[in-house]
Amino acid sequence: MTAVLTMWKNTRMIILVAVCAAIYAAALIAFKTAIPLIPGITEVRVANIFPMVFSLLFGPAAAWGTAIGNLIGDIFGGTLGLGSIFGFVGNFLLGYLPYAMWTTLKPLANGERAITFAGWRFPVLYAVLAFVSSAACGVVIAMWLQVLGLVPYQVLSTIITVNDTVASLIGVLLLLAVYGVVQKQLRLLWWEVMDPADIGQPIAGTVGAWLVVVGAVAGWILGAYLFTGQALIIGIVATVIILVGSALL
Repeated sequence: MTAVLTMWKNTRMIILVAVCAAIYAAALIAFKTAIPLIPGITEVRVANIFPMVFSLLFGPAAAWGTAIGNLIGDIFGGTLGLGSIFGFVGNFLLGYLPYAMWTTLKPLANGERAITFAGWRFPVLYAVLAFVSSAACGVVIAMWLQVLGLVPYQVLSTIITVNDTVASLIGVLLLLAVYGVVQKQLRLLWWEVMDPADIGQPIAGTVGAWLVVVGAVAGWILGAYLFTGQALIIGIVATVIILVGSALL
């Protein structure tokens, strides 16, 4: 997680934060009222084709950009409130987990940041991370809104998980289209932009990655379907596991 802090020393990474935030916020605002699922809370988020793609391209800049972009979307979309606090955290994870787990979720990951589209590894790892990062985002946000008494945990965690997973899977088409341009022409892949010393090493990457998987998947399934009466407790425990795992990445 070192890179999410040290990236603020790098001017190009700061610019990438602004670009990611602007694109994400603009897409959120444009479709804010198009297909509402829970009025004032969430909607069909076409914008969520971007976070995972940005994450694999721009790394920590995508984490901050997604979180800030979501906050801007809440402000200008008329949904700013106490729920925006964990909306920031959840969307940060949505932009953070894909790149952080791309190299650490072993044995699916091979430790390489660069993406190789040929073979089985890319589609499998991409699909798994699309689901896990979406479920983590859903668990964290749904837990907080359950605490506030605004939306039942089982409803919101399911909506966010499914919504974001589908959007992230569609986003693979965007990744396929722009990866070569970002890599060869723009030279903006995050690990090439940042100094290796500023990227650092995970504290316990594989352990952290699997903690996130357990927290996200179990937190959603147990709280939304199996033990709905204890959904809040499950959501809190799952959120702690997700955040601890994320810190280890």
